[in-house]
Amino acid sequence: MVERMRVDIRRKRSPARFLIPLVFIVVMGVTVAFLASGKMSEMFKQGKISCAEEVKLAICDTEEKFRTDYEVASEISEKKTDLTHEILVPVTDFYDERRSISQEEFTNLKEGAEGAGVRLLKLSELSAGVKMLEVEGKYYLDDFESGAYFENYTVKANGAADELEMKEIIEKVKGEIAELPGKESALTVNQTGVTALSRVMQSYMQRNEVSGAFFAEKIKDFLASTDITHLSNEVSFASDCTTNSASAVLCSPWEMYEVITEVGADVIELTGNHNNDWGKEANLKTIERYKADGLMTFGGGINEETAAEPLEISAKGTEIEWIGVNYSTSTKANGQGADGENPGANIYDEAETRSRITDAKAAGKYIIVDVQFAECYSYPDDGAEMPSCDAPIAGQEEFFRGMIEMGADMVVGTQAHQPQTYEIYQGKPIYYGLGNLFFDQISWPGTTRGIILTHYFYKGQLLQTRLSPTQYGASFQPELMAEEQAQTFLKRR
Repeated sequence: MVERMRVDIRRKRSPARFLIPLVFIVVMGVTVAFLASGKMSEMFKQGKISCAEEVKLAICDTEEKFRTDYEVASEISEKKTDLTHEILVPVTDFYDERRSISQEEFTNLKEGAEGAGVRLLKLSELSAGVKMLEVEGKYYLDDFESGAYFENYTVKANGAADELEMKEIIEKVKGEIAELPGKESALTVNQTGVTALSRVMQSYMQRNEVSGAFFAEKIKDFLASTDITHLSNEVSFASDCTTNSASAVLCSPWEMYEVITEVGADVIELTGNHNNDWGKEANLKTIERYKADGLMTFGGGINEETAAEPLEISAKGTEIEWIGVNYSTSTKANGQGADGENPGANIYDEAETRSRITDAKAAGKYIIVDVQFAECYSYPDDGAEMPSCDAPIAGQEEFFRGMIEMGADMVVGTQAHQPQTYEIYQGKPIYYGLGNLFFDQISWPGTTRGIILTHYFYKGQLLQTRLSPTQYGASFQPELMAEEQAQTFLKRR
């Protein structure tokens, strides 16, 4: 047998067998580098940001080279979001007695129905000529969360959304939304009518062995709820104050000072007629106590110069010039007006008032003029209603309107013992009289009533003034009127 030779035959491998993997490795390496450089990723980004017709943003129709298309739209909701760009509130006419609407009425407004003069209005378009309403007792400017509809931007992806891209677009949208008023940026002020803690109130306190704080119990939380609380206190405090229910010479015992602290007062107006009744020393000591407690005063003072100085308030981006004048039976001669180095009320001087208004207007301040005017004395003997005292008395309308013509933004009568009517004059609000807040007049229904004005400011502009009627009874404890009663009261116009 022929032994076969074993032949170890090994095939030669083609160079291509080695080149293909090598090329693949090189291509992958280049691709990774290309992607890392961002150039390849740009080739795959072909999306853009577009906006619905009602959206007016700078980013609209912008080629951004995202992986997909994104659309920004605007939707009305009952909830606020990070993309809320407008607030819609229910409003009616300035003179309308209504204060609130039902949830059903509010829902109908959203669906386009406008009933009985009520409509939705952008918060940015509020003016003195419209009255903002509550929704089931919720007033938007109180908590900035309820009682309104919210226009919110929404961002939608036409395709599979990339989380990082979506976040970037949302940040772009947020960057274009103007700041909206909120609890931290809106300035709120409660302004009240007559406070005179005297006479029968003192007798009641002593007879019933209650403290001065007793009289503030039912209204203190409401009054203290704003950034600034104003009282127009007409009567000075004195340690030797004695009561006389028939006397026109008034004083307050120091125990009654608790009312001032209980309601969280920040500003005391001194335009009243009676602060010098118990002598100049009592007035000086009272003003000294106000200052020691950090309270601001205006409309009167320790001498003629300080009495004439307006109160300047600068807070939360709003500047207010608060001017107080006495235009009544008070004079320097009868001892009720500040004169030289003697304390008292700021007696009205036209040239000085005009000058202060002009300067404040030039400085861009919001100007409130408070007026202690002559009082209405048409009180009947039988304790009945006195509708004649609801209206401005002789010369009052002309005088108050004159303050607006000088440049004031708002004029308020703080003298009236019975609330008077109000109006819009040349686009500016006038409140002729706020009635009694704390006093002992219970013989007539009208003198037991008052109006608290709550002003809402934002960046120097008045958003709204809300009217809250009050009433007190035989215990002299003012409280807010129930809704139905308040509406009837405001209807008296």
